Amino acid sequence: MLMLMLNMSFMLSLFIIFSSHPLSMGVTLLSQVLIVSLITGMMASNFWFSYILFLIMVGGMLVLFVYMTSIASNEKFNYSSNLMKFFIMIIGLSMITLMMSDWLFIEYNNSQLENITNLNFNMTLNKFINYPYNILLFSLITYLFITLIAVVKISKIKYGPLRQMN
Repeated sequence: MLMLMLNMSFMLSLFIIFSSHPLSMGVTLLSQVLIVSLITGMMASNFWFSYILFLIMVGGMLVLFVYMTSIASNEKFNYSSNLMKFFIMIIGLSMITLMMSDWLFIEYNNSQLENITNLNFNMTLNKFINYPYNILLFSLITYLFITLIAVVKISKIKYGPLRQMN
């Protein structure tokens, strides 16, 4: 299940490169955030961090959605049928590859299942500041800081608001 979600995340990352309409990019980004939140929740066995991440990103996406619909409200949404066929083919091939791999069907005995259960219990006791999760925390802080700098650079304060009022 985790490999399937990682595969879907990779496909959405590829799809956002080829999308040209702002609303399709927003929907792709929202789908990407949902998948990343689910992956984070499954890896941590605790969904509170992924829930907060999802709520923050959805709030930001609502602001972007309102802004983009006010700027590009009359722009036509065009999609390439060849591009859609290409992505469906890539997704199909990756699903077949995942289903054919042998490591997905490894049988565990009871002692291995007990070890996995103990590992999951110990993972829930970890804080997000400790070693395995601090990389995720620092990555999120760096991403938010770079986004803040990019938004400040894009919106030049001396020119006024980005949208021209009639």
